[in-house]
Amino acid sequence: MKTAEQIRSVRGTGIAVRGNDIDTDVIMPARFLKSISFAGLEENVFRDVRFGPDGRSKGHPFDRTEFAGASILVVNANFGCGSSREHAPQGLKRWGIRAIVGESFSEIFFSNCVSIGLPAVTAAPEHVAALLDSLELDPRQLLELDLEALRLVGRAGTFPVAMPTAARARLLAGEWDSLGLLLAAEPEIRRVCDSLPYVRGF
Repeated sequence: MKTAEQIRSVRGTGIAVRGNDIDTDVIMPARFLKSISFAGLEENVFRDVRFGPDGRSKGHPFDRTEFAGASILVVNANFGCGSSREHAPQGLKRWGIRAIVGESFSEIFFSNCVSIGLPAVTAAPEHVAALLDSLELDPRQLLELDLEALRLVGRAGTFPVAMPTAARARLLAGEWDSLGLLLAAEPEIRRVCDSLPYVRGF
């Protein structure tokens, strides 16, 4: 049952963020978790590593003009570790990220990404290293992530990527929006509820 956009590929420029074990508190600091609508979270992505106490930019990739408008984020190992806050992938997507390529991801962060239609695929460490180097040399190059063929194409070459089968199938089929699927099944849910005596009363 398709309830959302079918995500088969993502094409655009990339942004390189180096470092292992970048946790969700770095991606989205806890003081910005007050929003229940996620509106405005994009302004605070990587806030504490982007700006100093004086409010001046530290030159983080998310503030560098050459990476402006990037849609594919390339990272190292264990990205999104730490707390399970869904605000981290929400902020990244609202900033403009449409896919993430990394060596590995925290399991909960990965699940939170898939649930908002944000593909997170893994690649071999040597391929990620080549992608990071290539993006820093040529930030305006186009990358294309093909979820059907499980490959990433860029200036550095064509690299195989991986994603758990079930998660990939949900994105390809447009079935990644769990809430949408639940709402679409409302008639069937009501039919079952009406057949249960402990729901409709005795």
